[in-house]
Amino acid sequence: MAQSFEVHPDNPQARFLKQAAQILDKGGIAAIPTDSSYALVCHLDDKAAAESLWRLRGFSEKTSDKHHLTLLCRDLSELASYARVDNKQYRLLKAATPGPFTFILEATKEVPRRLHHPSRRTIGLRVPDHRVTQELLAIFGQPLLATTLIPPGESEPLNDPDEIAERYDHQLQLIIQSGACTMQPTTVIDMSGAEPVVVRLGRGDPAQLGLA
Repeated sequence: MAQSFEVHPDNPQARFLKQAAQILDKGGIAAIPTDSSYALVCHLDDKAAAESLWRLRGFSEKTSDKHHLTLLCRDLSELASYARVDNKQYRLLKAATPGPFTFILEATKEVPRRLHHPSRRTIGLRVPDHRVTQELLAIFGQPLLATTLIPPGESEPLNDPDEIAERYDHQLQLIIQSGACTMQPTTVIDMSGAEPVVVRLGRGDPAQLGLA
């Protein structure tokens, strides 16, 4: 049965976030709010937790080449450990973060092979603009592995924390309830090639980055 913490969206209680970080550190899977939708997250270096996260989404880690795992980062200071970017790319990232964008980047050797795209050495990275997520990441001290909380066979993410609790009570170790999130996904920008390419239009406006 999942633990459930009701956390204030603008003034999150540190004691709950510290407990959440401990659960994640021990291999737990959590549903947390972000600036786009609720997400499933786990410890980056816990292979068993990552496999559980994939199963909850209804696809295989080894066979899916349509989904990038995403690293939720507190800020760009963690970028160099996980992705390769040049100065031009970094300026674009800086202009877009924190915010509802996911960037597909060339992964460094620090990223375990099981975590990057199976046919391309790339990884998704984003810096969410959500107070609860930001403070959880600060307490946890490293990025979290994440995927949008979309039930298998469905196309829309879950937005109601009460519904998440009802449907995933016995599959998660933690649910951070912090009110409804937006129903829009992030805008995904592939920066692994010579020029950035918008591959999914979502809540983030590419125009603010000078992209069509």
